[in-house]
Amino acid sequence: MIKHSLIRSVLAALCLAAMAACSAGDPEQNKKEGAAFLAENAKKEGVVTTASGLQYQILKEGNGVRPNGQDSVTVNYRGAFISGGEFDSGEGVTFPLSGVIPGWTEGVQLMTEGAKFRFFIPSELAYGESGAGRLIGPNMALVFDVELLKVNR
Repeated sequence: MIKHSLIRSVLAALCLAAMAACSAGDPEQNKKEGAAFLAENAKKEGVVTTASGLQYQILKEGNGVRPNGQDSVTVNYRGAFISGGEFDSGEGVTFPLSGVIPGWTEGVQLMTEGAKFRFFIPSELAYGESGAGRLIGPNMALVFDVELLKVNR
Protein backbone atom coordinates (compact mmCIF):
# COMPACT_ATOMS: atom_id res chain seq x y z
CA MET A 1 0.00 0.00 0.00
CA ILE A 2 2.78 2.44 0.96
CA LYS A 3 4.73 1.47 -2.16
CA HIS A 4 1.78 2.35 -4.44
CA SER A 5 1.29 5.65 -2.66
CA LEU A 6 4.97 6.53 -3.10
CA ILE A 7 4.86 5.61 -6.79
CA ARG A 8 1.76 7.77 -7.31
CA SER A 9 3.44 10.68 -5.53
CA VAL A 10 6.57 10.41 -7.64
CA LEU A 11 4.54 10.16 -10.87
CA ALA A 12 2.45 13.18 -9.91
CA ALA A 13 5.58 15.21 -9.16
CA LEU A 14 7.13 14.21 -12.50
CA CYS A 15 3.94 15.17 -14.37
CA LEU A 16 3.81 18.58 -12.71
CA ALA A 17 7.48 19.19 -13.43
CA ALA A 18 6.99 18.21 -17.07
CA MET A 19 3.96 20.49 -17.41
CA ALA A 20 5.84 23.40 -15.90
CA ALA A 21 8.83 22.86 -18.16
CA CYS A 22 6.70 22.59 -21.29
CA SER A 23 4.38 25.44 -20.44
CA ALA A 24 6.79 28.14 -19.34
CA GLY A 25 9.02 28.08 -22.41
CA ASP A 26 11.13 30.85 -23.85
CA PRO A 27 9.63 34.36 -23.57
CA GLU A 28 10.30 35.25 -27.22
CA GLN A 29 9.00 31.91 -28.45
CA ASN A 30 5.87 32.30 -26.30
CA LYS A 31 5.27 35.76 -27.79
CA LYS A 32 5.67 34.46 -31.38
CA GLU A 33 3.41 31.47 -30.77
CA GLY A 34 0.77 33.66 -29.13
CA ALA A 35 0.84 36.19 -31.98
CA ALA A 36 0.55 33.43 -34.61
CA PHE A 37 -2.32 31.77 -32.72
CA LEU A 38 -4.22 35.05 -32.32
CA ALA A 39 -3.70 36.02 -35.99
CA GLU A 40 -5.21 32.70 -37.15
CA ASN A 41 -7.91 32.78 -34.49
CA ALA A 42 -9.05 36.25 -35.59
CA LYS A 43 -10.06 34.76 -38.97
CA LYS A 44 -12.48 32.28 -37.40
CA GLU A 45 -16.20 32.84 -37.64
CA GLY A 46 -17.71 34.37 -34.51
CA VAL A 47 -14.41 35.67 -33.10
CA VAL A 48 -14.42 39.40 -32.38
CA THR A 49 -11.23 41.39 -31.79
CA THR A 50 -11.38 44.56 -29.69
CA ALA A 51 -9.16 47.63 -30.12
CA SER A 52 -6.87 46.37 -27.33
CA GLY A 53 -6.32 43.01 -29.06
CA LEU A 54 -8.59 40.97 -26.80
CA GLN A 55 -10.50 38.36 -28.78
CA TYR A 56 -13.79 36.85 -27.68
CA GLN A 57 -16.43 34.46 -28.84
CA ILE A 58 -19.97 34.44 -27.48
CA LEU A 59 -20.87 30.89 -26.48
CA LYS A 60 -24.16 31.82 -24.80
CA GLU A 61 -25.96 35.16 -24.60
CA GLY A 62 -27.00 36.47 -21.22
CA ASN A 63 -29.85 38.80 -20.33
CA GLY A 64 -28.96 40.20 -16.93
CA VAL A 65 -26.92 43.10 -15.59
CA ARG A 66 -23.68 44.18 -17.32
CA PRO A 67 -20.79 44.80 -14.88
CA ASN A 68 -18.54 47.84 -14.80
CA GLY A 69 -14.89 47.96 -13.76
CA GLN A 70 -15.72 48.72 -10.12
CA ASP A 71 -18.06 45.75 -9.64
CA SER A 72 -17.20 42.35 -8.30
CA VAL A 73 -18.53 39.35 -10.18
CA THR A 74 -19.26 35.69 -9.51
CA VAL A 75 -18.21 33.35 -12.32
CA ASN A 76 -17.48 29.83 -13.41
CA TYR A 77 -14.28 29.69 -15.45
CA ARG A 78 -11.69 27.49 -17.09
CA GLY A 79 -8.20 28.78 -17.99
CA ALA A 80 -6.16 27.08 -20.70
CA PHE A 81 -3.01 27.50 -22.72
CA ILE A 82 -3.34 28.10 -26.46
CA SER A 83 -2.24 24.47 -26.84
CA GLY A 84 -5.43 23.45 -25.02
CA GLY A 85 -4.04 22.26 -21.67
CA GLU A 86 -6.00 23.49 -18.66
CA PHE A 87 -4.09 25.32 -15.93
CA ASP A 88 -6.93 26.55 -13.71
CA SER A 89 -10.68 26.42 -13.18
CA GLY A 90 -13.25 27.47 -10.65
CA GLU A 91 -16.97 27.43 -9.95
CA GLY A 92 -18.87 30.16 -8.15
CA VAL A 93 -15.71 32.25 -7.70
CA THR A 94 -16.19 35.91 -6.72
CA PHE A 95 -13.61 38.63 -7.32
CA PRO A 96 -13.41 42.37 -8.07
CA LEU A 97 -12.95 43.22 -11.75
CA SER A 98 -10.33 45.75 -10.70
CA GLY A 99 -8.19 42.95 -9.25
CA VAL A 100 -7.73 40.65 -12.25
CA ILE A 101 -5.69 40.65 -15.46
CA PRO A 102 -6.64 43.40 -17.95
CA GLY A 103 -8.08 40.90 -20.45
CA TRP A 104 -10.57 39.72 -17.84
CA THR A 105 -11.45 43.25 -16.74
CA GLU A 106 -12.18 44.25 -20.33
CA GLY A 107 -13.84 41.02 -21.41
CA VAL A 108 -16.18 40.47 -18.49
CA GLN A 109 -17.54 44.00 -18.96
CA LEU A 110 -18.75 42.90 -22.43
CA MET A 111 -20.93 40.23 -20.81
CA THR A 112 -24.31 40.26 -19.10
CA GLU A 113 -25.40 37.93 -16.31
CA GLY A 114 -26.07 34.46 -17.67
CA ALA A 115 -23.64 34.85 -20.60
CA LYS A 116 -20.77 32.50 -21.39
CA PHE A 117 -17.83 33.80 -23.43
CA ARG A 118 -14.50 32.42 -24.55
CA PHE A 119 -11.67 34.96 -24.23
CA PHE A 120 -8.44 34.71 -26.22
CA ILE A 121 -6.10 36.96 -24.28
CA PRO A 122 -2.81 38.30 -25.70
CA SER A 123 0.10 38.22 -23.29
CA GLU A 124 0.03 42.01 -22.84
CA LEU A 125 -3.51 41.69 -21.43
CA ALA A 126 -2.64 38.59 -19.39
CA TYR A 127 0.48 38.25 -17.24
CA GLY A 128 2.91 39.87 -19.70
CA GLU A 129 6.64 39.49 -19.37
CA SER A 130 6.50 38.28 -15.77
CA GLY A 131 4.20 35.28 -16.27
CA ALA A 132 2.46 33.81 -13.22
CA GLY A 133 3.64 31.00 -11.02
CA ARG A 134 5.33 27.94 -12.45
CA LEU A 135 2.85 27.14 -15.21
CA ILE A 136 2.19 30.44 -16.96
CA GLY A 137 5.39 31.55 -18.58
CA PRO A 138 6.37 35.03 -19.69
CA ASN A 139 4.55 36.41 -22.74
CA MET A 140 1.98 33.62 -22.91
CA ALA A 141 -1.37 34.17 -24.61
CA LEU A 142 -4.18 32.44 -22.71
CA VAL A 143 -7.72 31.18 -23.31
CA PHE A 144 -10.53 31.45 -20.75
CA ASP A 145 -14.09 30.18 -20.84
CA VAL A 146 -16.07 32.43 -18.49
CA GLU A 147 -19.70 32.16 -17.42
CA LEU A 148 -20.96 35.28 -15.65
CA LEU A 149 -23.28 34.13 -12.88
CA LYS A 150 -23.82 37.37 -10.94
CA VAL A 151 -22.78 41.01 -10.81
CA ASN A 152 -22.26 42.12 -7.22
CA ARG A 153 -22.74 45.83 -6.68
